[in-house]
Amino acid sequence: MTTRPAAALARAMVGEPGSRYRLPTPALIVDEAKLDANIAAMAARARGRVALRPHAKTHKSAWIAGKQIARGAVGVCCAKLGEVEALSAAGVRGILLTSPLADVTAPTRLCEIARVDPDFRCVVDHPEPVTALALEAARRDMRMAVVIDVDVGLMRTGVASSSEALALAAHIARFPSLTLAGVQGYGGHWQHIVGYAARRDAVRAGMTRLASVVDGMRDNGHRVELVTGGGTGTVQADLELGVLNELQPGSYVFMDAQYIDALGEDADGAFATGLWVSSQVVSANAEPILTIDAGLKAFATDGPAPRPVTAPFTDSTYAFFGDEHGAITRPLGTEVRLGDRIELLTPHCDPTVDRYDHYHVVHGDTVVAIIPIDAARASR
Repeated sequence: MTTRPAAALARAMVGEPGSRYRLPTPALIVDEAKLDANIAAMAARARGRVALRPHAKTHKSAWIAGKQIARGAVGVCCAKLGEVEALSAAGVRGILLTSPLADVTAPTRLCEIARVDPDFRCVVDHPEPVTALALEAARRDMRMAVVIDVDVGLMRTGVASSSEALALAAHIARFPSLTLAGVQGYGGHWQHIVGYAARRDAVRAGMTRLASVVDGMRDNGHRVELVTGGGTGTVQADLELGVLNELQPGSYVFMDAQYIDALGEDADGAFATGLWVSSQVVSANAEPILTIDAGLKAFATDGPAPRPVTAPFTDSTYAFFGDEHGAITRPLGTEVRLGDRIELLTPHCDPTVDRYDHYHVVHGDTVVAIIPIDAARASR
């Protein structure tokens, strides 16, 4: 994570040719041209077919959310209330909170967000938080829009059956301070299934379940205008199946190793890598390996190992070497010097981003901006 003195030094380099390779490390690098191209490509896929509300849990940035909304997104999603608060404070509107809440402070905080963002919505999957939110909204003489979360097979959150969805919809309808906006069905367990056919089959089973819930609610007189869900790995299947009318992809803006490995040449994988961690060699004394200054604290560790992408290290492998260090296999026949820069593809972009305070935005070899990550470590 970049310290304050290092951040000040990096800011002094903005606009200087070659500054990308002189940044204090480890540093989080974003190629703005690739970021913009990815945002434009996803917007084009959705245009005229579904609404797009990208998931900001990937980037946690009002700057990137603004780019997405400027390209036609109706808003963004957030996974945590702290993310919502940070992005809302930075001016982002049209936020959907995709995780249900049980904390006793949540109703007050949710109503504060809705007070400044009339298009704010939150998901619910149990009557107790619904009651608490309804009473707080009524006390403030305001209306809150809620979305029923439906379990489509992940078993993480959501009502588990059509009967539970109907009971929760009826409970919501009892409160004049609440409006039922629709339903959500997200299959996180589908996103990294290798091969489009297998991924589509898994999505079809879950979307059949979601469609049945929606039909049952509508047959019982409930308005279900919004049917939202999906992710980077299931966009093509969701477009083909036609159950969702709003998509929530997130990682497409950066593309990490997990998605590259799973999506391959599929249409869902047709996005450019635009995020790296920059490091440098800090020791080269051991013959078979080099030590760099990017270790466990520099990356998420739940995916494959970080991958060097800087020549001549592209065929080298990485291994975690402690909290602050990584080990890179030494390229044969190549002279290595202390301070040599090595950039690495992130294993899992979302929790890697959460380890940093800033994006170092580059055009080629030049740092053009240092952008704060507004919702970094916003865990509550």
